[in-house]
Amino acid sequence: MDTHIKVEKLGVILKPTKNKFESKAVLNPSIYQNGNILHMLYRAINDKGISSIGYASLEGPNKIVQKLNKPLLSPNFKYEKRGVEDPRITKIGKKFYVTYVAHDGKHAVTAYADGDDLMHLKKRGVITPEIKYDQAAKYFREGRLKDRYFMFESYYEEQAGKDIYVWDKDVMFFPKKFGGNFALIHRILPDIQLIFFKNFDEIKSEAFWREYLKKLSKYVLLENRFWFESRNIGGGAVPIETKDGWLLIFHTVEEVNRDKIYHASAALLDLKNPLKVIGRLDYPLLSPTEKYEKGGFPFNVVFPTGTAIFGNDLYIYYGAADSSIAYARVNMKELVNELKRIGPSNTGH
Repeated sequence: MDTHIKVEKLGVILKPTKNKFESKAVLNPSIYQNGNILHMLYRAINDKGISSIGYASLEGPNKIVQKLNKPLLSPNFKYEKRGVEDPRITKIGKKFYVTYVAHDGKHAVTAYADGDDLMHLKKRGVITPEIKYDQAAKYFREGRLKDRYFMFESYYEEQAGKDIYVWDKDVMFFPKKFGGNFALIHRILPDIQLIFFKNFDEIKSEAFWREYLKKLSKYVLLENRFWFESRNIGGGAVPIETKDGWLLIFHTVEEVNRDKIYHASAALLDLKNPLKVIGRLDYPLLSPTEKYEKGGFPFNVVFPTGTAIFGNDLYIYYGAADSSIAYARVNMKELVNELKRIGPSNTGH
């Protein structure tokens, strides 16, 4: 598949090991970069299909210098008894915030942990709406959302019952506040949304979420638009601040018979108002072409969740076929210039 800018795939960097907590798969890493050192949190899956969060540190883009033989975060609470999944690390001020999907076997909600030290995080509970999908659908109608929102409501209710909570994943913080507010990217299928809030008591309130869901269309950051986004889109790596705007690497899902194909894409957001889209790729940044991206279960997955910058290059770390962690490299300036060249057409804003 031709792209207009050159992306170099560099191969697999982390595979499952004999450690019980990561014997089945390692995937979907988040990166916090401190100079030449990368702190990586990643999802690990054991033979029972239960996820925990592992830790590794890297020197430079690919030299692993430390790796824990046990999880950094494991399921402790009822709401996460089937797994803690897909961490995203953001540092705001002096504090680390790590969001993760909490799965109890039925509901998939997002929780967070925080702390001044990445190795000693304290879990703080669920921050996405614990509101049933059929109730949320009433708010969606009030907000005149497109039909695809209701298609996903029906899909999850059919899978798990009428009492399933809204499926809200791919949650991550911007590394800066806006007007004193936290900014949080999240994903209620099929689009990517953005929410602003003052404090965590506010976002943990059901009343807050009810009002937000009624106005959800106002907070849609990116709609699924292109052929490689035909099923849905969702968050990827924590936004990167550049002089030209916030660079957002995200994932897209192409719908095909008998399968889904996961790609990576990119967008550029306004520095002061991240709901304003400056540019967005109208072709995939990364697609599954290699054996390690096509051969796992599910097949055909590149799922970008972490980034680092060395010299002029942006390194993108991603889950490959939901079984290993791979990485790729692209020239940062070329990517930003390409986004500016394409502009915000067809973005919904």
